Amino acid sequence: MNDKLIIGVLGPKNAGKTYTWNSLFGRTVKTGKNLRRLFLNEKEYVDVFLVSGAPSERHKYVGDIITVDEPKIILCSLQYTKEVLETIDYFISHGYYLYIHWLNPGYREEVEPPLFYSIGIINRLLANNSIVGVRNAKENTKERIQELKDFIYGWAKSRNQIKIYKRRKKRK
Repeated sequence: MNDKLIIGVLGPKNAGKTYTWNSLFGRTVKTGKNLRRLFLNEKEYVDVFLVSGAPSERHKYVGDIITVDEPKIILCSLQYTKEVLETIDYFISHGYYLYIHWLNPGYREEVEPPLFYSIGIINRLLANNSIVGVRNAKENTKERIQELKDFIYGWAKSRNQIKIYKRRKKRK
């Protein structure tokens, strides 16, 4: 059983990848150097590493962006270009289970692109340990975000990775 998960949002430039992460956290977030808490409800959270801004857009190798040793859950923007295969291969070779939302059409796309391109991204994902779902970035973001939270919760719960937030008592 895989104990590491990548939640990827795949799409062209300006498809809504960063907007997805901001909506998931309920605030503006950027790639950090440490794990951060992703609350799945009012009290339960998981530690995640966020790669906001696709590695290929940043012209960086994803392994150089991830500064935490083998994080259990990574949220990663994936730009739909042939260069994304390097990022996908990194996660596959490091034993991650891939759960991918392909934003098709992307938020700013005028026309709906074809479901299958010739660069082999979807084939690579489907041939490995993954789930790929096509989501319309122009439709209700709340449903996509809830779907991501539900998947993460179920996956993390079955692996005892859910943490409980305990408010500190105020000192008198």
